[in-house]
Amino acid sequence: MIKIVIVDDHQMFLEGMSSVLSQQENIEVLFTENSAKAALKKIKIQIPDLIITDISMPEMNGIEFIKILNKDFPNIKILVLSMHKSHNHIDGIDGYLLKETDKEDLIEAINGIVTHAKKYFIDNLSKDNDFIFKKTILSNREKEIIKLIAQEYTTEEIADKLFISKHTIESHRKNIFYKLQVKNIAGLIKVAMYLGVID
Repeated sequence: MIKIVIVDDHQMFLEGMSSVLSQQENIEVLFTENSAKAALKKIKIQIPDLIITDISMPEMNGIEFIKILNKDFPNIKILVLSMHKSHNHIDGIDGYLLKETDKEDLIEAINGIVTHAKKYFIDNLSKDNDFIFKKTILSNREKEIIKLIAQEYTTEEIADKLFISKHTIESHRKNIFYKLQVKNIAGLIKVAMYLGVID
């Protein structure tokens, strides 16, 4: 039996995925969890062969979760299921597939990863729209500024609110756009939501 744990912050996805996998004769879903932190506590008691997780989650995002798993549970295989096409900058995973992946392909990937130590990654990556999955590259000040931008504050208003110069805010904005590889506010909001910086 392949023992699996599913970690995702969307309850409907958890229930659907658990239902699909539980129908397989050789798969046992040990538990599902919508919090990476809560999952880590349970994994110490019930160690799976494979963890299926997402990158975008509140409290602890998938990158941080994967780093801890690699360090504390090096024998556990990790499959990321995401809505986003880029898996660059994610170390220590055995597969990266889209959430829309066919059931047959998903089952094949699970069996291949656990039984034959294969790797499964989506083929057609979007090079132009690469996300850097590192919430940690943003400073606390940058995260603060992103939240204010999301609330539609102007550069001048943000400067007043944080008691720093308009020039400093503009420098922070440039750094934020560069770090997250975005070109406009819409792109910034999209990536910030993805990384869990804003709700």
